Amino acid sequence: MALGDLGKKVSQALAETIRGAGEVGQSAIDVARNNVVDGLRGVGDVVKEATGLAGDSVAGAIDAANQVGAELGSAAKGAIIGTIQGVGEITTVTAGVVSDTIRAAIKGTSEVGGDVAKVARDAADGALATTKSVGLGLEDTAFSVARGAIQGAKETGTDLGLVAKATIQGTISGTKETGGDVMEAIQSVASGAIKSTAEVGGDLASVALNAVEGAIEGAKGVALNTEDAASAAATGAVEAAREVSEAAVNTVTSAVSGTVSGVKVVIKSPFKKE
Repeated sequence: MALGDLGKKVSQALAETIRGAGEVGQSAIDVARNNVVDGLRGVGDVVKEATGLAGDSVAGAIDAANQVGAELGSAAKGAIIGTIQGVGEITTVTAGVVSDTIRAAIKGTSEVGGDVAKVARDAADGALATTKSVGLGLEDTAFSVARGAIQGAKETGTDLGLVAKATIQGTISGTKETGGDVMEAIQSVASGAIKSTAEVGGDLASVALNAVEGAIEGAKGVALNTEDAASAAATGAVEAAREVSEAAVNTVTSAVSGTVSGVKVVIKSPFKKE
């Protein structure tokens, strides 16, 4: 994706910083935040501009990391954290801002031949670990992360299921880090993945199954109950499918029913938070 003025500034500044300090994550946070704040000051429609600048900032960080051979996942995570913080200093962080940062991270990584799944996981982690501090709700954040991930994957021809799995894993680790309700986050990100997949004409069965597998793997990584995680993902997927069509419900239900990765899956209907 072609970089705008802000993306070029972030790319140049971050590349120079990494060459000098050798550190990626914190450098990406600082460079992205400072440049986003500068970019939003004095603009007319701040809310409108924020979404476009957010994606450009993250794309610039990916470009910089690729230039100097730095780890793309760390650059994406740091840039997303810094970008969200920067937007939050000037205006309200919207779901669109979050979605656009994830989408930009995936598109940028694909274009330079990087590991899209790894970046999707780290990007989701960064978004979920940050938005609580800027006042965006967990449910909206998780849903928007999934939307951005699926859109980015579709636009780059990347396997939607692979990206969905990685995104749920990152959502779990990021939510756990901030003490949020991980099961709520799993349900919301699975819901967002299914709705977005339907919108882009993707394979609902594959995304649903990968969402549950990602929830199981992610839960293992943070010592959570795998059956609860699998059920939350399956329930979120089925609930989202109900808003698409009866055929979608049948497809998703068939994909996630029974046992997945050795874990019994219970679809709760309707899903109720305790």
